[in-house]
Parts: sequence; structure tokens; C-alpha cells
Amino acid sequence: MLHRRCIAFVVLFLAPVMALAHPHHGHHVHEQAGFAAGFLHPFTGLDHLLVLLGIGFWMARSQRIPGTLTVGAAVLATLALAFAVGVAQGPLPTVEFGILASLLLTGVLVFLGTRLPLVVTAAIAAGFAALHGFAHGAEMAADLSALRFAAGFLLASALLLTAGALAAPRIRDTALDRPVGQAAGGAMVAASVYLLLVV
Repeated sequence: MLHRRCIAFVVLFLAPVMALAHPHHGHHVHEQAGFAAGFLHPFTGLDHLLVLLGIGFWMARSQRIPGTLTVGAAVLATLALAFAVGVAQGPLPTVEFGILASLLLTGVLVFLGTRLPLVVTAAIAAGFAALHGFAHGAEMAADLSALRFAAGFLLASALLLTAGALAAPRIRDTALDRPVGQAAGGAMVAASVYLLLVV
């Protein structure tokens, strides 16, 4: 049942994305490259990768399935909106520090096993997503299709959120919940400190 609902989550929120990604006659090669670049972007940045996995893990650990779907929808919608702002605005150096802060705070939330009301969980997750979505838009190469790039990174983001979300219910309310959460959260905190020192 859990797997079916997670699949439904991906299909429901990615139907428009998959439609955008579908190749049509007359589209240029660079448009297809835009989708591939967008899809790979969350996987090639350790900060993006860990935050999305961490948010997925945290939201599924702190919320039941309906709440998890709500938070996931809020994250994807915010990523898309912030991406559009990033494309229009261009890079802002301070956003990188915000992204590292989001990784640190996600790690703390996972480490502590913090369970908050649905609205608060969605607001926090969406706030973190806004920083990452903006960065995706601001860092996109100018010669790529914004729609294709957005479709790619939203698909990848949904897959990472789902991967994190699938792990949480398997350990929630078991003896593994606390040690696994602490290990995962500690790894994210350590990664944020590492990235702060090397960036």
C-alpha cells in the first residue's frame, strides 16, 4: 500500500513535468540537453542531494501518508516557483549560505527526530526548497530551455524526495528509528560544515 501511494505521489505531481519533458517534432537538441542538465543537477550537488533526501526522510518520519503527500507537493511547487525567480534574478552569493543553512537545519531536524504540525512541517520544507529552487534557476546555463531544465530537476527532486520518504516508514516506531535518524542527521550536519569550509 505504501509503495502504491508513493508511486501515486510521483505520478500526480509529475504529470505536467513529464508532459514538458516529452520530445516533440521541431525541438532543438539543446532543449533535450536542458532536460538532462536539469535532471542531473540535484544529483551533482551534495547539498541539493542531501537536502532533498533529508526532507523526504523527515516529512515521512514526522507525518503520516496524507501529510507526507501534502509536504511533498508544497516542496515541488515551491521549487518550481523559486526556479522561475532564479532565472529572472540571476545568481545571488548569499543564497549559497542559505542552502548550507538549510542542509544544517534539515540534519538537525532529522537527528532530533522532530515532529511538528503539518502546516509547520510544510512551511519549513518549502522554505528550504525556495533556496534550492532559486539556485537551480540562477545557475542554469543561458542557452538551455528553462522549461526543459525545470522539468528535469523537478523529476529528479521528486525521485529524491520519494527515496527519502520510502526509508522513513520502515524504521519509524522501531528500535532503529533513533539510531538511524541520528546517523543520517549527523551526516547531513557534518556535510554542511564540510561544504562551508571548502566552498
